[in-house]
Amino acid sequence: MSGRGDTATARRLVAGLTRRGWHIATAESCSGGLLAAAFTDIPGASAVFDCGVISYADRIKADWLSVEPQTLADYGAVSEQTARQMAEGARRISGAELALSTTGIAGPDGGSPDKPCGLVYIALATDDGSIVRRNLFSGDRAAVREQTVAAALSLLEEYLQGVE
Repeated sequence: MSGRGDTATARRLVAGLTRRGWHIATAESCSGGLLAAAFTDIPGASAVFDCGVISYADRIKADWLSVEPQTLADYGAVSEQTARQMAEGARRISGAELALSTTGIAGPDGGSPDKPCGLVYIALATDDGSIVRRNLFSGDRAAVREQTVAAALSLLEEYLQGVE
């Protein structure tokens, strides 16, 4: 599902992580494994990709990724707070230096005035803390998921460029 641009970006990321000796993990909801696939589609990714958790259900977010039940109750699964805790949880359980998370509403159903279809939060957990970005993507379900993966890879690429 990832496009040529995503493949090129993922290839650069795998190379950059390999040079640093760093590892990455993913925690995905709305992207359903597509982010992990963007990495694992690249030959040599096994040197840097540790694991991916697809946490569609809130109980998996809580039980596996340590998202606080109160966070889910107060802010919902699609929120900055949940995205941050998902990424931090993936980083903690994997031992990876970095972890990316995605949570959002890919549509076509499930949106509301406060949280419309296409709303996606992407987080990157690092040694220095977490970065969370709010995105509002357009298009059908497939387009929202593709844009989510591209934005997550872009966030990681920006981070790696900033720490060089």
